[in-house]
Amino acid sequence: MNDRLTALKLFARAARVGSFSSAGRELGLSQPSASRLIAALEADVGAALFSRTTRAVTLTDAGATYLMRVEAILAALDEADHEARGTGELRGVLRVGTSSSFVLREIVPRLPKFLSTHPALRVELLSNDRYQDLVTEGIDVAFRFGSLPDSSATARKVIDAPRILAAAPFYLEEHGTPVMPSDLAHHAVIIGPAHLLPTFSFRKDGRVASVRVQSQLAVTITEGAIAAAKAGLGIVASSLISAKAELESGALVRILSEWDFGSMEVNALFVSGKTIKPAARAFTDFLVAELRR
Repeated sequence: MNDRLTALKLFARAARVGSFSSAGRELGLSQPSASRLIAALEADVGAALFSRTTRAVTLTDAGATYLMRVEAILAALDEADHEARGTGELRGVLRVGTSSSFVLREIVPRLPKFLSTHPALRVELLSNDRYQDLVTEGIDVAFRFGSLPDSSATARKVIDAPRILAAAPFYLEEHGTPVMPSDLAHHAVIIGPAHLLPTFSFRKDGRVASVRVQSQLAVTITEGAIAAAKAGLGIVASSLISAKAELESGALVRILSEWDFGSMEVNALFVSGKTIKPAARAFTDFLVAELRR
């Protein structure tokens, strides 16, 4: 690999991790070699790309603009290399962003199958239950539930995940099982990411039923809301795939299943206007096929 291409890859990674040495290690470079390459790159460009302190390196304004263009170039090179090989082999690094629940329940169990097919690929899972910025965090593909406020991303629908209500068997034994949506007004309801509003709406046979629920507990992550329901703290609103394991094991019981509680779209997001990495496209295709079975 020539020095210029190595320097561009080093620059892109150092910009994301905030460290020349960490980025250098990923590319098999010593800290002095990494610093030398970045300095040479800045000299060639004719601008300071990083502000350096004793603790970290951060992008200058010129560096931030340069990063966006460099990452697009590197992605296009990945695409060209992939097509030229003609073998379907994936290489390099794939950065995937999504929620902790989706990582634990849907992605990690399927990774062995995907990685065994692509042994030269390294996957970085960026798990966070807030919306991640694809550009600033260098994410190649993000999987998100629900509405898509990020208009700067290109979306591909993966699946529709039905919303459900569920509770622990011992909670229902003590408090009774709701048979109508209106019964929820007399139960403790756990507000989680799958449904953030205190008013729940249902459909059945052309009818619409809405009820305002009482909530003593709100949890911002799906795993926490599911754990709270398992502990008997109330009825949880969740997506079906997020509670699938607990429903199958009997730790949670679905209620009001004959009523349509709506659904949440799961979408794969890519930075708009940027060439999609072959690995990001392949992984999305793989996950779509797996989840739609």
